[in-house]
Amino acid sequence: MPLYENVFIARQDISGAQVDALADGFTQLIGEQGGEIKKREYWGLRNLAYRMKKNRKGHYVLFNIEAPPAAIFELERTMRINEDVLRYLTLRVEQLDEAPSPVMQSRGSREDRPRRDRDRYESRDRYEPRESSEAIPERAVERPPAEPPAGPAEPPAAEGGGEPAPSEKVEA
Repeated sequence: MPLYENVFIARQDISGAQVDALADGFTQLIGEQGGEIKKREYWGLRNLAYRMKKNRKGHYVLFNIEAPPAAIFELERTMRINEDVLRYLTLRVEQLDEAPSPVMQSRGSREDRPRRDRDRYESRDRYEPRESSEAIPERAVERPPAEPPAGPAEPPAAEGGGEPAPSEKVEA
């Protein structure tokens, strides 16, 4: 019999138990059609790349199936009718992988993940710039500091006599 991988995404607002019941129904459907589910993985509630039918998340489930093409046709027809299934994808494969899928392998514990080296930042001052990997070249010629523009030190006297302008200084 041909081998298939099927992944479907269920709506975010149904519970994990309802997703399990939905997957059980699909498993029973494949069994009635003369096929068999070799592996079933629940990947959990995950973010979607884009909104689908007003859902931002979805419950992902993977099936490894050994079944005749008629059983796969009926499974896809049932998924298309079911309003809890947002999307599904079925691929025919040459052989089924018995090991956990890459999605399940990446769900390892926190001890498996590499830790960031936080010790290297503790000894430095908080406001000190970090060292870069490339050396910044020094300027070959230093410029003298800019001088203020040359001009009259006192503003010109207001014409017309009268009282001095408020900006002018009056010495007594």
